[in-house]
Amino acid sequence: MPATLRDVADLAQVSVRTVSNVVSGYAHVSARMRQRVQRAIEELDYRPNPVARTLRTGRTGMLALVVPEIDVPYFSELARDVIDAAAEFGYRVMIDQTGHDHERERRLLMGDDRAMLFDGILFSPLVTKSELLDMHRSKHMPLVLLGEHEFDGRYDHVAIDNVRAARDAVAHLVAIGRTRIAAIGAQPMEEYATPLQRTAGYETALEEAGLEVPAEYATPAAHYSRTDGYEAARALLALSPRPDAIFCFSDLLAVGAMRAVFDAGLSVPEDVAVVGIDDIEEGRFSRPSLSTVSLDTPFIAREAVRRITARIEEPDAPAEEVVAPHRLVARESTAEA
Repeated sequence: MPATLRDVADLAQVSVRTVSNVVSGYAHVSARMRQRVQRAIEELDYRPNPVARTLRTGRTGMLALVVPEIDVPYFSELARDVIDAAAEFGYRVMIDQTGHDHERERRLLMGDDRAMLFDGILFSPLVTKSELLDMHRSKHMPLVLLGEHEFDGRYDHVAIDNVRAARDAVAHLVAIGRTRIAAIGAQPMEEYATPLQRTAGYETALEEAGLEVPAEYATPAAHYSRTDGYEAARALLALSPRPDAIFCFSDLLAVGAMRAVFDAGLSVPEDVAVVGIDDIEEGRFSRPSLSTVSLDTPFIAREAVRRITARIEEPDAPAEEVVAPHRLVARESTAEA
């Protein structure tokens, strides 16, 4: 017969509640007590019954992480860090992607049948506007929002200071002597916060440096992909005068832009310096290596999981806005010629 919580409690000489707290990943158990319970669990080969736990506690021990695209390196790295952070709190994570689909985001916020599988949702909307949050009808479902969107303070939100991150990237290009600084990533026909905020940071940095550039230097990109970065950079390089630096709103755009520079018979950074945002692994190993604004995804993940677990325990607690740190990482793509 499989071992029960009572069997583990008897062997460890603790209460059933203490065993339950250890199994559930409850943080407020002393290290000594946790070790005693873990030894008993291993000796008895105890396996928690997830169905019984759900019936007993009303919780599944599962969190949902919803992102726009899991194959985008930033989101895949964030997912890894969320999984690691959740494990420290005794949770497992299921990942879903919306694929830029407004209707899928709407269904998730309204609480479709899948919501019953989770104790809380970490949600990184790409196309959701703030007013759409009014559709979050599953008020019993704890929700933490991720990403650089402007919400109204009703929900826990973890993000970076997007304007300052973009401003820091452009200020770095100014500091190495570049004066014809272009940008790739604007989306003027949309109201998404990320391109709006990064455009604002770009413009602020130019203004602070006293630089005026042609309006066509601010080049749109439908998606933050290598292909879009490549095509946008080709258009910029055809201008006269051509830019001597390009600020890309993501590292993937920057990787595509660098390829376009090389295909045009030019060099990075001698002819055109390039900087991105995200600090994905690909950029660290590209040649030249990519200068970027590094986003602290482990911090974002830890804070998001901390807030969702707190929200699960105290559904009516005040919402919290958490700003994650970032830093400029200068590599070969912006080395001074």
